[in-house]
Amino acid sequence: MQAMFSIIIGSIFVNNYVLGQFLGICPTIGVTKKTETASGMGIAVIFVVTLASIITWFIQNYILVKFGIEYLQTIAFILVIASLVQSVEIVIKKISPNLYDSLGVYLPLITTNCMVLGVAIKNIDNGYTLLETIVNSVSASIGFFIALVMLAALREKLELSDTPKAFKGVPIAMVTLGLMAIAFMGFNGLA
Repeated sequence: MQAMFSIIIGSIFVNNYVLGQFLGICPTIGVTKKTETASGMGIAVIFVVTLASIITWFIQNYILVKFGIEYLQTIAFILVIASLVQSVEIVIKKISPNLYDSLGVYLPLITTNCMVLGVAIKNIDNGYTLLETIVNSVSASIGFFIALVMLAALREKLELSDTPKAFKGVPIAMVTLGLMAIAFMGFNGLA
């Protein structure tokens, strides 16, 4: 139980993929202009990362290792992730056309979001069991979700502030993201 708690705290706060490992920055900057868009992307990423990690765990342990073709890991994992993202895109388009329109090009970019692939590979590299893989995937996704929503909320506030012209938009978002990363360094040592 202590190992699971360590994985949860470590993935959400200490080794947050956006704020600690700087993975998934493209969608983080792209969808954080509004909190509702950031929330939608965060939920989609939670679903994709968790399901992709489960499927890739099985592929790694029951196909790639069994046949001695571990060198195909990255290709196999990317195919799984791309398939899942296409499925999520179809579902979001059907269920919430407004969210689909607001996510725009960033929804298909989940396929190339290095955070999704990073979590799947880290699960394998750390030798996690299936349960540990699920816990790490959900936790890492929640950490991504938290970073997105926090940055979106701060960016909404920054739109109302008197920001110098040179810092408007992406530059102030990057500065804010950097300050958030420094704040999250305070969690080091928890897990």
